[in-house]
This record gives sequence, C-alpha cells and structure tokens, in this order.
Amino acid sequence: MHTSASPLLIALTGGIASGKSAAADFFSDLGVPVFDTDQIARDVVEPGSPALARIVAEFGADVLDAAGRMDRARMRERVFNDPEQRKRLEAITHPAIRTELARRAQQADGPYQIHVIPLLVEGGRAGAYDRVLVVDAPEEQQLRRLMARDASSEEQARRILAVQATRRQRLAIADDVIENTGTLEDLRRQVHSLHQDYLHMAARRTPAP
Repeated sequence: MHTSASPLLIALTGGIASGKSAAADFFSDLGVPVFDTDQIARDVVEPGSPALARIVAEFGADVLDAAGRMDRARMRERVFNDPEQRKRLEAITHPAIRTELARRAQQADGPYQIHVIPLLVEGGRAGAYDRVLVVDAPEEQQLRRLMARDASSEEQARRILAVQATRRQRLAIADDVIENTGTLEDLRRQVHSLHQDYLHMAARRTPAP
C-alpha cells in the first residue's frame, strides 16, 4: 500500500566514521523507511547476481573468496589507488545499486524516506533528493573514531579520509546538519527533532493532480 503523495526523499550523508549509521538507526527506530546504499552495494554482488558475473568477467575470478563471494578487502585494495579500475568497477555496481534502491523505495510506505548515501557528493546525486542531511564531525574526531573502529593506523585513516569529499564540500550541499560531536543521546535528540520537521514538510506536500 502506498500513500497518494510521493514521499519526501532525504539523502543522509557524511564522512566516514561521522555517525551516519547511528543516525540512520535512530530514524529507523522511529519507523522511518531507511535504505543504506552500502548494504545494497553488498546485496547486488551476492553470488549468482548479474553484477558479480560482470565483475568476474571484467576483473577475473581472483576477486572472489573461497565461498564464491566478492572479496571486498582485496577489491578495495585493488581499486583504491587506481582511478581507472575504480571507474570500471563503479560502471558495473552503481547502476545496479540505483536500480535496487529505486525498487525498494517504491515498495515502502510512509511520509518520508531516508536514503543513506556516503558518497553523495562524489556521485553528484544530491539533486535527486528533496533534502540533504549531513552528519558532521570534525576531521580529528573522525580520525579517532575510525582508528578505534577499524584498528587502523593514523596513516591509514588519513589516507581513507583524503579520498573522500571534504567536510566543506558536504556542508555546501546540506539542507540540514546534525552536529555529531557529543553523546549518542545528543545525536538521538537531533534525529527526533528532524523527524518532526520532516513529518511537517511531508504533510505540506500535496499529491499530484
């Protein structure tokens, strides 16, 4: 069952280790349909999928692990410093992700949806959304969280941050910003406040005649 009006579409983005997932979980707890493109990216390359078959044809069977799944760590290492290979991979995965995201979104109900898109700036997809919500944190805080989360060195963490859009670039496209510099409870309060705002915005939209 679907509402007569199209749902308000909110793109949620932010740098790595900024708190996107925690914010998305709080929206989900409120009953909001949340679609995470990172999860969809995993789903569309499951064994037997057309996307995985194309990846194997393009890159070779050595990108698979012993179980026949894509070895994400090996593939990430392969394309991380090779823009040409990264483009070849994205040419396969991005259309598959967008198609699956659209399919899931069409099946969901509710006044608004959250689409978690970590690389929103890099992919130039902000214009496809009614609003852009950026979860923001200072770079040094991102580094500390990333090193704690992944047990990575500071050098590795800085390398990962360096290939992402800058904080300034993300904030430049933001309609709404969550400042995730405090506790989880602070984050939850901000999500609850935005939830009310988005419900009001969605209620003001009128169905197409």
